[in-house]
Amino acid sequence: MARMPFESTREDYRDRFKCGFDQAREIFDPCLSNALEKLGSDKAMDDFLQGANLLCMMGQGVESVLIYLEEGPDTVALVGEAMIGDLAHYAYKLATSTNAPAVVPFLQSMLPVARRLECGEAMQGFLDLGLEIMRETTPSIHGHHAIHPSPVLDRFFETAPRVLAWLNLAGLANWARFGARAHANDPDAQKAYFTLKSADSRTMLQRERHGTLLADNERRLGYYLQALWAVDEPLVPYPTLDSETPQRPYFDEHGLRLPDLFDDHDGIPGIDRYRALLAHMMAHLEWSGTIVADNYSPMQRLAMEVFEDARVEYLAMERYPGLCRIFHALHPRVAEDDCDGTRQSCVNHRLMMLSLALLDPRDHGYADPEVNAFTERFHQRMREGDTRTADMVELGVGFMARSRRPSDAFAEVWFPPERVEFRDDNRHLWRFIEEGDEEELFDREARSSQAEEPGRDYALPPRLYPEWDSEGGLYRPDWVSVFDALHPAGQPDHVDRLLEKHEGISRQLRQLVDLLKPQNRERIRYQEEGAELDLDVAIRAMIDRRSGVEPDPRINMSHRHAERDISVSLLVDLSASIAEQPEGSSQTILELSQEAVSLLAEAVEALGDPLAIAGFDSNTRHEVRYRHIKGFDEHWGMEVKARLAVVEAGLSTRMGAALRHAGHFLAHRDSDKKLLLVLTDGEPHDVDVRDPHRLTADARQAVKELDAEGVFTYCIHLDPRADAYVREIFGHHYTILDRIERLPEALPRLFMQITG
Repeated sequence: MARMPFESTREDYRDRFKCGFDQAREIFDPCLSNALEKLGSDKAMDDFLQGANLLCMMGQGVESVLIYLEEGPDTVALVGEAMIGDLAHYAYKLATSTNAPAVVPFLQSMLPVARRLECGEAMQGFLDLGLEIMRETTPSIHGHHAIHPSPVLDRFFETAPRVLAWLNLAGLANWARFGARAHANDPDAQKAYFTLKSADSRTMLQRERHGTLLADNERRLGYYLQALWAVDEPLVPYPTLDSETPQRPYFDEHGLRLPDLFDDHDGIPGIDRYRALLAHMMAHLEWSGTIVADNYSPMQRLAMEVFEDARVEYLAMERYPGLCRIFHALHPRVAEDDCDGTRQSCVNHRLMMLSLALLDPRDHGYADPEVNAFTERFHQRMREGDTRTADMVELGVGFMARSRRPSDAFAEVWFPPERVEFRDDNRHLWRFIEEGDEEELFDREARSSQAEEPGRDYALPPRLYPEWDSEGGLYRPDWVSVFDALHPAGQPDHVDRLLEKHEGISRQLRQLVDLLKPQNRERIRYQEEGAELDLDVAIRAMIDRRSGVEPDPRINMSHRHAERDISVSLLVDLSASIAEQPEGSSQTILELSQEAVSLLAEAVEALGDPLAIAGFDSNTRHEVRYRHIKGFDEHWGMEVKARLAVVEAGLSTRMGAALRHAGHFLAHRDSDKKLLLVLTDGEPHDVDVRDPHRLTADARQAVKELDAEGVFTYCIHLDPRADAYVREIFGHHYTILDRIERLPEALPRLFMQITG
């Protein structure tokens, strides 16, 4: 695919590089050439330069900048351009903590780790593991205030590439966690462990060392694809970290997504398991067509997938008979009485028996009449030759119609103890015309043609979040898509009129603000941009300039209050219910919310606290809409008022995802206190969830996650009957307004009580 030309020139990129280190400027041109070759978009180049400028300003010397400039583009060429900004911000996060000595080892580990992982998802897992080890090993007072750096974080980053030469990411995580916890009270033992000098470190490494790593066999498997299937597709590993919800292999425009490790299984080596999986995927690519999914029920689709998987495997085994032994050995076997039809839905059980019978018609041993009848029909069709995917559609519909039983509707569903691990997830088979609640839109071409595609109004791709499944007691990974957008603007005069209407309340709030304002102020020196000139630094810079020395550009300074360091995020529920007019009020909840938010924003602006405001609503898990009304660094002015003036009621309330997204921004603030205020009028709900308590439990879990990250969450609720479910989500950190018409006055006062 041809690369898009860059909009900016090399001179533009040089101008955007603001680093004052001479060594960094000397190597910038060759590094820029490498970046232009490895990065494929202006957005990636902008992120790359912003990251370099950030590293220059964080006060850790020139070495970190040089490593980033030289190795950053090569790193993201392996793990994806989206990671370029994350790497610099990760280093900045280390630099602004007590673990600044780990910045250079981390940056030095980027490229060798990326060469082993070759996947953005896996690289993100490595970064998360680094933060986990930092939390586990950094000394602190009462578990909160870090006072010394971790004794082993730098050694972890130095050793990680060596360990990944033997283990996959899951093995590295197990090895590192054991070392952090087993020697939690002995820093010297931790250092020996993380440098592979202790016996238990080597023993643990050997214990975790097993299976066949994809990274070690990519070239070998690539030759296999070229020789047997005449295909040259990239092999992209994904981490096998979560054994409870294992990811399925799949293929897309980026290549073939495979697990990063396969163990030997029943005498089949890991390399042969990879060959079986690749053979199955290649058979789909060569012989499978697509099916319009909207015409069939979910159960019918499952049956069609079983028949189509068996068809392409039949054709592959005809071409390469050696695959028979591997396919037969790897397919799980279930007994005919494994599922209790008196209390369980046995659809999956029948399909698993059918799958084995289609693969091994002579030796499956099942007596089920429908399984045997359709196995014979399938093989008769295959013997006739010239089969198509449409033939398997017919067989799938017929099998579900003939084998249907009343117990299929039981709530307790039987699931197989093992899945057929050499089969991919079959997303390539399905084309969706209309999006349903249970469907994923996997076909990009079909999705791009839909006028109602989720996220069509958003410039950024969605951010994926997990969702807590209270019934299963586990997270559904990457389950919810949250789309970011800047809220459109209207006329700011509307908000000014609201403030004039409440001039009396505004005056009282200003008096309270004066009491809350801290009096002590401290200087922040060495700023490139600031409120005033720092004369001492400016004079020194002038002397340097006249002496022929590159002057320090940080000649400004600013001030901040020394006693109050808090960042606040206000999350406003914009679901359809806020368009209602409560009993006894002449205004809708939306209008009252606009007035309350306006008064709060004006008060917080006078107080000097950074405040972000956003609204949210949802339309199934595929589209949670998060509208930015005010950013932390924006002032309460005409632009923000213009956005607030035109907020509208939306659809549903998937609160957990919105809380996680707001917390994502708030957790990265460099403040001692972080407060997330939630203004809502109802229980979490969405149209694709039948049990509303599931979303309540997910919101409660999101609050727990934020609390662990140091974000305090508080809810202002407008439903007088909300005590039960709001307490379940927020504990005792909530206030319920019995008289909604008092919201404009109550919201700012509540904020001052919480933060005062």
